[in-house]
Amino acid sequence: MKALQTHHSSEEQSIRNSQVLTMIGTALGKAGVILVLVFFFLIAAFPLIWLFISSLKTNLELQVSPFTLPKVPQWGNYGNALKMANLPALFLHSIYVAFGAVFLNLFVTSLAGFVLSREQFRGRDAIHTVLTAGVLVPIISFMVPYFTLITKARLYDNLLALIIVYSSINIPVSMFLVTAFMRSIPKEMEEAAVIDGCSILQRYTKIVLPLAQTGLVTAGTFCFIYAWNEFIMALLLTSSSSSRTLQLGIRFFTSQFVTDYTSMYAAIMISIIPSIALYTMLHNRIISGLTAGAVKG
Repeated sequence: MKALQTHHSSEEQSIRNSQVLTMIGTALGKAGVILVLVFFFLIAAFPLIWLFISSLKTNLELQVSPFTLPKVPQWGNYGNALKMANLPALFLHSIYVAFGAVFLNLFVTSLAGFVLSREQFRGRDAIHTVLTAGVLVPIISFMVPYFTLITKARLYDNLLALIIVYSSINIPVSMFLVTAFMRSIPKEMEEAAVIDGCSILQRYTKIVLPLAQTGLVTAGTFCFIYAWNEFIMALLLTSSSSSRTLQLGIRFFTSQFVTDYTSMYAAIMISIIPSIALYTMLHNRIISGLTAGAVKG
């Protein structure tokens, strides 16, 4: 009897030990995941934090001690940034270009995505492949063709040229996202609408387009961020201050003999706020748009 009790107690002890080890292993695993996430967060956030701190220093402090806190925060650097490069006007130019590019891009890709995802015709897959294959082409290789086309069309040094170019460059990504999301919409809904007498335009505007809003938001956000932050095409296709975007304005804080780094960093902080704010407001819809299109498409 004592031997049996001893055997049961040893089994219970071994079970408790295994449970304790399991709990310790789970805790260590969670701690390891948290440490890895914190590590990558610091890597991603450190440049932004350093940029903000540097924008509050004097140029002398920045050169002498670039990795220390400012002795007295120089909030006036933001005022200098707004005045020196005429940032309010450039801000409006960038808003006009970014939203114009998003509207044109989504208008074209939503129409094309509707046809390619909902209609059956010869060569449909080939057209879709050609439109999305642009993702593989380096953007810098478009510089000469776009410059030639824009010059021939007499749109050089015009904000409309930037709208057309930015919307065109983002068509492959938008086509991939929008088409994948539209393919996930059940066709039975359209079939019922056709029975009720809906035309192809009504199917597009009243059924497919409202249900594809998440995919359109995802594509539009990527297009906006690209158009807002783009520099090379803006430098290539514009020359006067009347067509200068915000990213080009930041460049003029650097002259041949002197650079006002702290005011330039303040201008950079101002320029990245819209992108961060937009992604913060829409990140849930962007993620759901990416995953839904990938899983259901």
